[in-house]
Amino acid sequence: MTERADAQNLYPSRDHPFHCDAMIPGGRVNPRQMRQAMKRMGIEQEELEGVEEVIIRTASKEYVIRDPNVTAMTAQGQKIWTVVGEPIVRDRVDAKKPDASQGPAIPEEDVQLVAEKAGVSEAEARKALEESGGEPAEAIIRLMSR
Repeated sequence: MTERADAQNLYPSRDHPFHCDAMIPGGRVNPRQMRQAMKRMGIEQEELEGVEEVIIRTASKEYVIRDPNVTAMTAQGQKIWTVVGEPIVRDRVDAKKPDASQGPAIPEEDVQLVAEKAGVSEAEARKALEESGGEPAEAIIRLMSR
């Protein structure tokens, strides 16, 4: 085979007896054949009927999807949920916001570390950490430079 085959000749034409749309990306797939193939691979799929809305909550936002298409697929003992729809994104009303007047939360380990490295009391170390915005290295430098 000394001639180079054209890329378009690598795949059978539509009238070729072995032509199959399901094997070509973007081709039509017979849903029944797809379900059978998935079942042979041990994948079960079920579509949930009557779903009114799906809510996904993060620490600060809420994604509400009304009238979604929801499918549950079980593969290798894991359940995979597919939600299709247009979300409404909104801030969470009950989201916990950091209290600005309180300042950063300072872990006890940081207080002990600063006190030990700078050779000061824990009260002085805590005050230096508060002044440095909770940064231990900066608090140690401040205390050492006094």
